[in-house]
Amino acid sequence: MTSRAFGWMGQCIPFRDGETVASALETAGVYTLGADALGQETRYFCGIGACQCCLVRIDGVVREACITPARSEMTVETMEVRRD
Repeated sequence: MTSRAFGWMGQCIPFRDGETVASALETAGVYTLGADALGQETRYFCGIGACQCCLVRIDGVVREACITPARSEMTVETMEVRRD
């Protein structure tokens, strides 16, 4: 089993082969993935991509963390990060 890592808000998050971004973040103790329009915390919830509670920006593209396989060298950010 190979150990790898991706970037999350300036941190290095390790993951195992076959793990999703959301499960790797949760294993690393990251439970809040951002905030919605009302300021409520967004978190990993359904695990099947249906609720979109775990939307994050991966290499600049909005994706569901619960169904996106983790890859080495990817950069994952909250939706709150602005790219102006």
